[in-house]
Amino acid sequence: MENEAVIIDSSRLKSVVWKDFDRVKFGDSCVAMCKHCQKKLSGSSTSGTSHLRNHLVRCRRRLNHDVPQLVGGTRGRKKKEAATVAVATVVVDQQPQIGQVATLVQPKIEYAFAKDCSNNLVNGYFDQKRSRFDLARMIIMHGYPLQIVEDVGFKTFVRNLQPLFEFVTFDGVEGDCMQIYHKEKQKVSDLLDKLPGKISLSADMWIGKGEAKYLCLTAHCVDDEWKIKKKILNFLLVDPSHTEDMLSDVIMMSLMEWDIDRKLFSMTFDTYSTYDNIICKIRDRLSQSKLLLCDGQLFHVSCAGNLIKHMAQDALEALSDVTDKIRESIRYVKSSQAMQEKFNEMAQLVGINSQKCLFLDNTLQWSSTYFMIDIVLEFKDAFSLLPEHDPDYTMCPSFEEWERVVVIASYLKLLIEVSNIFTGSSHVTANTHFPEICEIHLQLIGWCHKSDDFVSSLGMKMKSRFDEYWKKCSLALAIASILDPRFKMKLIEYYYPRIYGDSSPECIDIVSNCMKALYHDHYINSTLASDGQVSGTMDGGGNDTRDRLIGFDRFLHETSQGPNIKTDLDKYLEEPLFPRSNDFNILNWWKVHTPRYPILSMMARNILGIPLSKVSSDSAFDIGDRVLDPHWTLLRSNTVQALMCARDWMLNESEDTKSSANPSPLAICYDTS
Repeated sequence: MENEAVIIDSSRLKSVVWKDFDRVKFGDSCVAMCKHCQKKLSGSSTSGTSHLRNHLVRCRRRLNHDVPQLVGGTRGRKKKEAATVAVATVVVDQQPQIGQVATLVQPKIEYAFAKDCSNNLVNGYFDQKRSRFDLARMIIMHGYPLQIVEDVGFKTFVRNLQPLFEFVTFDGVEGDCMQIYHKEKQKVSDLLDKLPGKISLSADMWIGKGEAKYLCLTAHCVDDEWKIKKKILNFLLVDPSHTEDMLSDVIMMSLMEWDIDRKLFSMTFDTYSTYDNIICKIRDRLSQSKLLLCDGQLFHVSCAGNLIKHMAQDALEALSDVTDKIRESIRYVKSSQAMQEKFNEMAQLVGINSQKCLFLDNTLQWSSTYFMIDIVLEFKDAFSLLPEHDPDYTMCPSFEEWERVVVIASYLKLLIEVSNIFTGSSHVTANTHFPEICEIHLQLIGWCHKSDDFVSSLGMKMKSRFDEYWKKCSLALAIASILDPRFKMKLIEYYYPRIYGDSSPECIDIVSNCMKALYHDHYINSTLASDGQVSGTMDGGGNDTRDRLIGFDRFLHETSQGPNIKTDLDKYLEEPLFPRSNDFNILNWWKVHTPRYPILSMMARNILGIPLSKVSSDSAFDIGDRVLDPHWTLLRSNTVQALMCARDWMLNESEDTKSSANPSPLAICYDTS
């Protein structure tokens, strides 16, 4: 017959839709026949495949193919009744927003029991654009290599999961990631612009493949809801040839790019002298523009967590010879089952009943070395007895060496406890640091006066490092402590005499005077802000007349204070201490008491937002710089910055959403209404 239907081999056709269609030729024309419902659609080579994809999304027979499996197995139900079950609707957001944070939720699937299945219309919609951005978000949030989109295994998985998804290339997913970055960047910019207080900046060095180094700049602040916010602003590839002047220029350009140079309160760097000149240059530039409060006395902050790392490494370096003996001793004991049993006998002879097991440390984490030493000290007597029963064991530490291990282990324990306090939460505020740092200070003073030359010389070395930190940060530490209503001036008055002795009154006066000066600057800025003069002071803008009259405003404030008029600061310091408790939240306290202390609360917001320790919990005990994932280090520098920043913003937003509403932490925003 002239119009006899002939099925054409479609295996050579590239589109995946032909798995669900037969290409049938009727005379001179071709049609595409759905394998599920037998519907005929145009199948000519000029028709494309979009209409075929749309049909597959709406094909009831295809969509209902697995419904018996979903509802099957229900006992006592007639087959005819089960056959009438149909999926009524799968609701998916058809207009996704790139900026939305996705939340993994179950799409709403409704099952309708009807006498006639044909009456249950199925509305479906597959959004290719939305799926592409979901893929890009997944790569960003989990640090996957961008090359994953071109892996055969990934393509096979996606094809079987959703045949309608059009695969994206490496360049395509890179572009999607950049779009997400720019969208998220605008949100961060809006947040920083609306902040009621100042911003503190921290800087970290990361290393990439080869000699590549990256400078990570992070903003820290307390928002209008009195919540700690931390956002990576820039992740910049650093040229090794850059001088200190060039690095300070790079940082200043970043500040101006984000328009926060006028809002900067402090900068936190690692405890390396290399960074001192960089910070000084930035401070001088901001001081010339009159953008820093209290003449920038609190601007330069060194990282307390980094200080602890270096002091721990100093202690372990001094103990390295003994630590090597300890490692060899552990290897010897664990060399065979027989040797382990002999050592257990020694432990029983000296009355050791510990259930702990000996292990070798991870030399890349100083805390691991402490825990190894701590357990070995429990078996110290067994190790000391072993040479009497085994002449081949020759690496046992001497009595004097054991004593040194005990002393240094006690100090490492203190450093670990302090590190855990500094990194125990993502919302640690500056007020928690003062008592911990003071305890370290007192321990070092005690070490320097030890009769043991080994301990005293090590104490002098560590105290020299500590004194450099204390000189830069003691004011910020003390003022943050004063702004804790549980302590106020009392904690200063408790620690300073133990640290400074007879000169403590003068040192306390220095802290008190700085506190008053900082309060006065906040008062002046609040007065100018209420008069609409912020642009000339806090924002660093341009009316020279206003700039020249800042001193006059300060003069008016100081001379108008009568002897019987008390400031916020006076009232705060005179009132009784707030009771100490484990669940005390200082940010909530200041949020509640803002109406009572309007000026002092502004000051508290800025001080408590300073990252006195910027080390994260996952790297607190690591030795060396943070390392960039090797999958990302080969990418272009602007792509690396986009991925690192966007991941930080998305994960932080996810954490904020999780803490407030407790949803699932990922972001796929289906409409579940």
